Amino acid sequence: MNPYLVLSLLLGYFFMLIVISWLTSRNADTLTFFTANRKSPWFLVAFGMVGATLSGVTFISVPGEVTNTAFSYLQFVFGNIVGYWLVAGILLPLYYRLNLVSIYSFLDQRFGKSSYKTGSFFFLISKLIGAAFRLYLVAGVLQIAFFDAFNIPFSVTVVVTIFLIWIYTFRGGIKTIVWTDTLQTVFLLSAVIFTISAISQSLDLNLFTLSERIASESSSKIFFWDWRSENNFFKQFFAGMFITIVMVGMDQDMMQKNLTCKNQKEAQKNMVVFSMSFLGAVFLFLCLGVLLIVFARETGITIPQNSDEFYPLIALNHLSLPVGIAFLLGITAAAYSSADSALTAMTTSFSMDFLNINQYEEVKRKKIKRNIHLLFSALLILVILGFRAISNESVVVAVFTVAGYTYGPILGLFVFGMYTKKTVIDKWVPMVAVASPVISFFISKYSEVLLWGYKFGFEILILNGLITMAGLLLLSIKTQNKLKIKNK
Repeated sequence: MNPYLVLSLLLGYFFMLIVISWLTSRNADTLTFFTANRKSPWFLVAFGMVGATLSGVTFISVPGEVTNTAFSYLQFVFGNIVGYWLVAGILLPLYYRLNLVSIYSFLDQRFGKSSYKTGSFFFLISKLIGAAFRLYLVAGVLQIAFFDAFNIPFSVTVVVTIFLIWIYTFRGGIKTIVWTDTLQTVFLLSAVIFTISAISQSLDLNLFTLSERIASESSSKIFFWDWRSENNFFKQFFAGMFITIVMVGMDQDMMQKNLTCKNQKEAQKNMVVFSMSFLGAVFLFLCLGVLLIVFARETGITIPQNSDEFYPLIALNHLSLPVGIAFLLGITAAAYSSADSALTAMTTSFSMDFLNINQYEEVKRKKIKRNIHLLFSALLILVILGFRAISNESVVVAVFTVAGYTYGPILGLFVFGMYTKKTVIDKWVPMVAVASPVISFFISKYSEVLLWGYKFGFEILILNGLITMAGLLLLSIKTQNKLKIKNK
């Protein structure tokens, strides 16, 4: 693709984002940045969350993963849907009742400062790694489509990518993101529909024969029942459910959007409508994956060993120019719709949870917010470059593997806090939170020997959360014993 055409498209795309930013950030203060003054229309949030949740990982990796695991990812998504409904029914009422800005302040009220900062810290690590993985994808595509033509190094591509996000989010924050996510979701879904249509025309398929062709392919198999396999239905389903509860319901990024709705009822409507839209969108991506395989087979194209390269290879090199343009806008929208909100959420969490920004006057709050926004932008750049140096696996697998370890302590803390009345020795909670992922890692590494061939997949998150809860239970037992001794 002509690099000057790519440049024109990107400039036009970011011009639209900057215009939206200007319109939404007028008279904005730090409350607007963190909560959008709780005036966001629920249906707008629901539609925008589709793009933010799908991200560049889904856009590139999910169609490519069909070559390895067929439609098994849909088992995971079925669990996601149940997870979204549980978030809507259990966690959203809690957050609205406590009137939270940072959801981790619940842990402060329940256990104490150390638990509070532990939950926030693990969120920051998880989100930083996850956002970096996602941005790595779009930076790689931009490198191929534009920057390589001018011999510009990948590090410069990454810096430009993060800088563009900072420009349109540093003032309006979450209020701007609610609106830009809507635009980005339109581009993302339009790109995949446009690509499916183009491949269908190339293969001379209409809507009916297209459905038949996809269903007839072995790569459209959904359910897998071998209990030892990572793709076993029950492993995937429950892992999807728990990962959603943690990565949405206990994640400042996703909850910050929900908490911009006017009230609890509208936030719950948003979550339910979004969940069904998300299911439909993922199904489209999986169908696209099958069509890519069929197209490659019938045109003699070699499927790349790295599945993340499959969709970009076909869209940019073997289909028409309009498809390449749609792909480029789609991947850009997909990556930025998740990365911009991640950057804002990390700024919010650190400002609220570690700096207690509300204790200062507005002028100082704005200065602190700006500096923290810059700090996390720089950290994103460093992590992306580090990931490029070591990555050798499908990004969609890597993101959820990391999440299983870093979100596990958050899951354990929230569940223990919500469903028990026990107190803990707050100062020892960070030790439990660090030990839990380490123990989980070694159990997973040697599970085939220890558990008769059983191999952990995404469900490592559940084990991690259970180990964290066990550690908290031990701390609570010690607390109770100390109280008894003291009373004697």
